[in-house]
Order: sequence, then structure tokens, then C-alpha cells
Amino acid sequence: MSNQLTNEVKAQFLAHFKTEPLLIFSPGRINIIGEHTDYNDGFVFPAAVDKGIAAAIQKSDSDKSTAYALDLDSKIEFDLNNLKPSKEGSWENYVFGVVAEIQNRNKVVGNFNIVFKGDIPSGAGMSSSAALENSVVFGLNELFDLGLSKEEMILISQKAEHNYVGVKCGIMDQYASMFGIKNNALLLDCRTVKAKPYEIDFKDHQLMLINTNVKHSLSDSAYNDRRSACENIAELLGIKALRDASEDDLKTIKDKVTPENYQKALYVIQENERAQKASKAIEDNDLETLGALIYASHNGLSTQFKVSCDELDFLVEQAKTNKKVLGARMMGGGFGGCTINLIAKDEAQNFAETASKAYEEKFNKACSVYFIQLEDGTHIVNQSNKELK
Repeated sequence: MSNQLTNEVKAQFLAHFKTEPLLIFSPGRINIIGEHTDYNDGFVFPAAVDKGIAAAIQKSDSDKSTAYALDLDSKIEFDLNNLKPSKEGSWENYVFGVVAEIQNRNKVVGNFNIVFKGDIPSGAGMSSSAALENSVVFGLNELFDLGLSKEEMILISQKAEHNYVGVKCGIMDQYASMFGIKNNALLLDCRTVKAKPYEIDFKDHQLMLINTNVKHSLSDSAYNDRRSACENIAELLGIKALRDASEDDLKTIKDKVTPENYQKALYVIQENERAQKASKAIEDNDLETLGALIYASHNGLSTQFKVSCDELDFLVEQAKTNKKVLGARMMGGGFGGCTINLIAKDEAQNFAETASKAYEEKFNKACSVYFIQLEDGTHIVNQSNKELK
């Protein structure tokens, strides 16, 4: 994690509020495999990463609370007894939403000041929103002795996003950010909200993200459309969610649905299996199989679920031309954002350069490359910069 970020929010907090803050680091996340399976009660395979949000937080003596987003140089004062969402798309809704959801549980929060800053690349689909929500709820729980479990905290974060931000997200982002374990990915069952950690020995390989730096406007309507297609097919099958269906089950209603929706449901069923096979590959230290599953995931997302775009497909095709990339796929909701690549360490720099050059030639814009490590979830950072759980 970034000590620089923590030092920066601490210095700004001291300058503004003249008291020692509590320091929290809350990570962003990646998802190795298991895309669009979360709202089908399925399996996802996320991990917390070494990019995230650092927050400095402390009780306030005044009758107002203050939140300061350093990245945006934007500061807001608010009254805890009079919380309501501000205009759509405002960063403060993440903070207000968390406080409001804590209050809904009849927990008393006093006035507080918070300063935060992140190094999660924007638009990369690494869940800076979940990291921010988690840092706020974790900090307030600590300051005001609220006695919330981590499970309760992530539900508060998720509700904040539903009710104050207006995004009906699943639980994966908040879960991965809160419960991450260094060098591990978490096979999360989205039905039970229980996860099993899998330590990944990347040996001489590593993960690399390439951000297309595009976000096509289709994403929201397409997400809703995919979600309702999945729900309708589950209903036709008489099951709670596609998680409960096999490919054979799906065949029984093939003549009742459009070929497009059949393929979307088939993708979800297959992706759910791939996520579980990936955990086995990791247990067996079999990175080749893991890579093949990652490529298969992209193929399904692009040709069956149809949430990819030219830029993402191009970067995955670039990966396939290089034998040292074991797997690549689009990550996140789709229509832009990042590809995740499993690549040999000694090839990473070279591939980053050749893929970036090819991308720029093709699309006349630059992509961005990030190297990431798997890290611990939301935690307190103590003053000597040692991590505390």
C-alpha cells in the first residue's frame, strides 16, 4: 500500500483540524474470473490490490462534520441530523450514504472530520467507490465504538451505494475490499456471502492491467438488460437464479427464449463453472489452466454475453499473439475499462510497450498499464507505518 498517500492525508488532516487522526487504508479490487455471475447468485474470484484509498478521520468538537476529497480539492460541511443525497454523481453521497445507513441501524455517530485520497485509476473498474465506503464505515466503527462486524460494515457500504448513489451493485466489491488477504484471491459465493481464500503462487508470472481509457455509454442500459434477461430465464426454469441451472436445464427452454438470451444465460452458467475450476487450478499451482480459463471467460463475455468492445477485444487479441501471456480478459461490467493479463514477469515490460504502441496506432489514443500486487483488506495504519489488522 502507498505510505505516501497515508502521509499526505495525515499531513492535510493535521493542517486543517490540528488533531491526530486515525489512519485507514482501504484497497481497490480486481476480479480474476467470474464476471456478471454475482447478480445470478454465482461465484466470483476477486482480490484486494495495493492501490486504494487512504483516509484520515477523527471526532470533531464542532456541531458540523467535514469531508475533504483531496484528489478533487473539494470540501463539504454537513449536518448529521439532516442527511440526504446531494446531486447525482457527487462524491459526498458515498460518505453521506454510509453515515445514513449506520444511523438506520440505530447506531449513534457523532460529528467527525475526514480527509481522503486514492490512487485507484479512475474508470479502471477497480471499485474506488467500495474502497471509499469501506474506509468511512471502518473508521466510524473504530472512532465511535459501534461494534459492527466486517460483514455488517460491507452491507452498510452496499446499501449506501444503492440508496444514496443509486447504483444497485452486488456485494463483491465491498467484500473484496474489506476481506482481502495478501497474496490471496477469494472465491466468493454471492448467495451465502461466504468466501474461501486461495493463496496464489504466481511463481515467475504476475498480473498486469491495461486500461483502454474508454467508457462506452451503453454500459448502464446494457447492464440492466442483461440482468433482466438472466432473471427472466431463471423464472422460466423455475429456479431462484441461474446459479442453480445446468447447461442441460437450459436446453429444456431453448425454444422459449431468443437465441441471444439463450447465449447470455449459457455464458453465466459456464462462467460460474470456470470460476470454480479456477480455484482448483490455483490449488494445483497450475497457472496454464488458470490462463486458459481467463481467455475462455473473455471469449464468453465478448461473443455470448456481448459486453465487450473493440478496444477490449483488441487488447486480448494482442495478448494471444504473445506466448508469455497465459491469459487475458476484460474485467468489470464491460464496454470499456481494463483487461487483466497473467504474464511472465520477464515479458511484462516488453508486452506493455508493444501492446500500448499497437493500441495507439489502431485507436489513436493511449492506453494505461498498471502492475498490481494482491494485498490485505481495509485496515488501520498505525503511526510507525506498520499495518494493523
